[in-house]
Amino acid sequence: MKLSYLWVAPEVNPINRKAHSIPLFNVVNIYGRVFFFSWWGFMVAFWAWYAFPPLLTHTIKANLNLSSAEVANSNIVSLCATLLVRFVAGPACDHFGPRYVFAGILLFGSIPLGLAPLVHDAQGLYVSRFFIGILGGSFVPCQVWATGFFDKNVVGTANALTGGWGNAGGGITYFIMPAVFDSLVARGYTDGVAWRLAFIVPLVITVVTGASMLFLCPDTPTGKWSERHLHADQNLASHGGATSGVVDVPGRITDKASSEGGNSIHEEEDESKAATPPQDHPNWDHEAAISKNEMVETAKGEVVQKPTWGTVLRVLASPQTLFHILTYMCSFGCELAVNSVLGSYYVKNFPWLGQTDASNWAAIFGFLNFATRPLGGVIADVLYRATGRSVWAKKAWVAGCGCVTGALLVVIGRADPHHLPTMVGLVALMAIFLEAGNGANFALVPHVHPHANGVLSGVTGAAGNLGGVVFAVVFRFMDGGTGYATAFWVIGVITIGLNLALCWVRPIPRGQVGGH
Repeated sequence: MKLSYLWVAPEVNPINRKAHSIPLFNVVNIYGRVFFFSWWGFMVAFWAWYAFPPLLTHTIKANLNLSSAEVANSNIVSLCATLLVRFVAGPACDHFGPRYVFAGILLFGSIPLGLAPLVHDAQGLYVSRFFIGILGGSFVPCQVWATGFFDKNVVGTANALTGGWGNAGGGITYFIMPAVFDSLVARGYTDGVAWRLAFIVPLVITVVTGASMLFLCPDTPTGKWSERHLHADQNLASHGGATSGVVDVPGRITDKASSEGGNSIHEEEDESKAATPPQDHPNWDHEAAISKNEMVETAKGEVVQKPTWGTVLRVLASPQTLFHILTYMCSFGCELAVNSVLGSYYVKNFPWLGQTDASNWAAIFGFLNFATRPLGGVIADVLYRATGRSVWAKKAWVAGCGCVTGALLVVIGRADPHHLPTMVGLVALMAIFLEAGNGANFALVPHVHPHANGVLSGVTGAAGNLGGVVFAVVFRFMDGGTGYATAFWVIGVITIGLNLALCWVRPIPRGQVGGH
């Protein structure tokens, strides 16, 4: 690892042109630019998605005459649309490409965000938060887009950084929304007007970000999403590999050449393109050295295929998929539920803090994502390389993070600290393993069913939201929505049990081509 990797054009896989390093500080380079928009787009979406909670505990609750139960109900509703969007976004990414799906979610999600100031009662709040939840679905194209630009040696780090910095939007919102609200009140606006005007800030940034993705970024390292198969075949041919029957448009990767002629179906579809060598590209100056076998495996097993119902059902029926569903349901689901109530928990145990100070302390939980989720992905990649590219190492790290998180949730719930430094310290320690577990999970996802990465990413991301709904229900029904300590230890026990349930299953399906 060289420091210059953070800004120089990366070496690339000669077949799929995925980068072997992350040019973090070079947005001129397409890899650095896509990396930036992946994390920035998700961070903006997460901020807008969670724009309500920082002001909901006191200001909006009083302005709309809400009960504690209605506030808790709105937290549950806000996760439901996201669950549906994430499930659909996975196959949509495989079909249309993650860039269009990402930008579409941001632009469509900005509509209910702009209408949020029209809310005047509990029912309006439910409707508003449900449709704003569309923005939470942006996590799936964020991860699929990053996976499409960064190769297996760094994909865990890339996914963890984009996901972690994006998740930090859950912390940023706890700082920005109260700060904007306070500044508007100081200028003479009433509370009811000020909280509504505060929504203009995330609205403008969300629209600008979505439009920028469409105009400034490519679909894949090789160009258009619809031509990804062609380029893989061409690149393999240019490096001396056999192409007949390897990658096939529009059929499956296992399809053979046409029985009526010497050309493959791919060649019959577009013979002129198949015969054309890859064009020169300024970002392809440095090709990484990989073996012929790995080239063929990359072309045959790691090019995303157009999703079919059969593909989706096979992925869903896989025990490997179930492992990711259960573990991400616990890690990200817990993060969503805790993020919704943490400010209220601080106010309950430390009433002298007030809305703004309680929100600032609660923001630490989300802000830790800047370091903790990337740490989970980095450690996963380090373990993968240190163990001779063993995906078992990544899986053990996922389960380990989950079990430690569960144990710390139980400690917080049973102790129910009323000493602020103790409370903040325990929540921060729990957040380290919780959020690292999120990063570790999506460091392993690209290895499993790589030909259907969008489908698996969507299902796993939706599971995170399902966990958020389940755990939000747990918080809702503990002492009428205020039994936070009890909910913490109950969720901790569930987390430990589900992380151990499928830890014995092979990380990737037996006999799978690609992903190793």
